[in-house]
Amino acid sequence: MRKTRVIILIIFLFIFIIASILFFIGYLKPKGAGIFIESQPPSSVIIDGEQLGRTPYKETRNPKEITLKLIPESFEKPLSTYETRISLVPGIETYIKREFGESEESSSGEVLSFEKIGGDESSLAIVTIPDSAQIAIDNTSKAFAPYKTSAISEGNHQIKVSLPGYLEKIVSIKTQKGYKLTALIKLSQDKEYVKGEEKAAEEEVVVEEEESKKTMIKIKETGVGFLRVRNEPSTLGEEIDRVEPGKMFVLIEEDEETGWFKIEYEEGKQGWITNQYAEKVEEGEDTDLEENEKVSVTPTKKS
Repeated sequence: MRKTRVIILIIFLFIFIIASILFFIGYLKPKGAGIFIESQPPSSVIIDGEQLGRTPYKETRNPKEITLKLIPESFEKPLSTYETRISLVPGIETYIKREFGESEESSSGEVLSFEKIGGDESSLAIVTIPDSAQIAIDNTSKAFAPYKTSAISEGNHQIKVSLPGYLEKIVSIKTQKGYKLTALIKLSQDKEYVKGEEKAAEEEVVVEEEESKKTMIKIKETGVGFLRVRNEPSTLGEEIDRVEPGKMFVLIEEDEETGWFKIEYEEGKQGWITNQYAEKVEEGEDTDLEENEKVSVTPTKKS
């Protein structure tokens, strides 16, 4: 009987020792780091140069910094690839989401990663691309990115990011005690906004070009070798100077009643000429008169 008790005691002792060893091995062994990747459209997942599958992709890896590359699967048009470096934290799942566009500017996404800070506080840092986007947390406006706070409760929250010219983005997060959550949020350009800006810029250029074009007045042949410049748009006006046929002058004004042209015939000097012996031309147009073009006048009529 005594021998049986000794054997049972030895067996229990052996089991205890094995259980203790296994416990300490499991306790001392570093915890794995999770990674979860989603994308639209689906993409090939390459980590540290090794192709591992396609999105959605979920895996537990050794905690360390990795190089992640996503190559979108597209058969209609080429889409921009995505590559970044991410630090995987023990016992924490890092989340990556990417929405591919034809270029980096038209792509969006987010990376949610954690860093152990200890204590009972939950910390949040928000970085946006482009910078200076407006941040709202749980529908309360906070400021502009980059943004950092330790005054945030543990649990689920919603981040809204907006910036003129870019599509608004809403990201759901879950903060944890003892960790700082860093949310890197990439916005995509608003195509309609960009088109509107481009159209406005084009219209502005057209207006500037039109404004830069001066309407010129070319003096026709008068039959007397000159055309009188008067101080008012009428033959009753006083003659203040004369201009020669073939000369070009900047149009200042056109009289609605008589059709006469007001020109700058000398720098700083302006006067009126009849439209009977003058014509409007846009600056840069070919204004050479044909050699056989002649305008006859009545000898008794003043010009």
